[in-house]
Amino acid sequence: MSGETNGIVHIGCYTAESGGRGTGVVAARRDPASGGLDVLGVVASTPSPSFLARHPRLPVLYAVNELTEGTVSAWTIRDDGSLTALGVRSTGGDSPCHLATDAAGEFLYVANYGSGSVSVHPLDPSGAPGERTDLVRHTGHGAVPDRQEGPHAHMVSPDPTGTSLFVVDLGTDSVHRYRRDDAGRLHATGRTATRPGTGPRHLTRHPDGRRAFLAGELDASVTAYDLDGADGLTERGRVAASDRSGPVQPSEITVGPDGRFLYLANRGVGTVSVFDLDGDLPRYVAEVETTGDWPRHITVLGGHLYVSEERSGVVVVLPVDPATGVPGPATVRLPVASPTCVLGS
Repeated sequence: MSGETNGIVHIGCYTAESGGRGTGVVAARRDPASGGLDVLGVVASTPSPSFLARHPRLPVLYAVNELTEGTVSAWTIRDDGSLTALGVRSTGGDSPCHLATDAAGEFLYVANYGSGSVSVHPLDPSGAPGERTDLVRHTGHGAVPDRQEGPHAHMVSPDPTGTSLFVVDLGTDSVHRYRRDDAGRLHATGRTATRPGTGPRHLTRHPDGRRAFLAGELDASVTAYDLDGADGLTERGRVAASDRSGPVQPSEITVGPDGRFLYLANRGVGTVSVFDLDGDLPRYVAEVETTGDWPRHITVLGGHLYVSEERSGVVVVLPVDPATGVPGPATVRLPVASPTCVLGS
């Protein structure tokens, strides 16, 4: 997995500004053998750093501040996991919920959920974000009135090798495609519509660069796509996110480091679904309990699955069987207030 320098991970959370109990970004040291986490404390007091990202080359951490008047914050990461502030910039939108840098580490993209917009920020040689070079607002709505009354940009997914960008919009059942120019302006190059009422939340790219998988929050689905040469998406088919009864609201979706297995967190039923990726479509393998009902974020680090149980106030660690890809019972339950994201660093 990328970014496991010095065994430090950073954990984002919701603070009081968003109804959470956290106070900022938490640092912890990860034991590579057991997967256990030794909490080092809150290393940045900042409002609702709900999603985190790292610079591809520099020791710099970024966080969205999920507020009505959204901001993005940046820090230099020290060897002990502590953070030194680099700057805070307005995203120009409401409730930013996701962010990522481009492959070259020259620009930062932010998805503003509440206002359905995407902001672009240049990064200086230190990794500090500058004022926006662009703010693109989506239009439209979806088939579910109480969740899709307007656009809701939920994720930005930059091309790992170039200047193109996917933006997943839950509110309009769309994945928008853009190309970024050298001045930091986005140019629309296409739009892939999902099936009505899908509510696309997050997309993950396969390491082979030819496939992608999309989590449908509103219809509890996983859609498989081929990535074509124009950086478009061609649907291969869909599978159910879970075989459990009751409300299923998928959140994070990720492919394991060797590309063999797909993992999907399901809020409501409190599970992680495991899919084998050896066929044309993801094949359901197993579904494991996460010990809570609201797994907001998952990530695989060094053979362990880390689950941010937002409402339960814990980060759960489950060892992953390398042969089957299935996580075993939790070996660690680390109390963290309103955790929303775990990022290896």
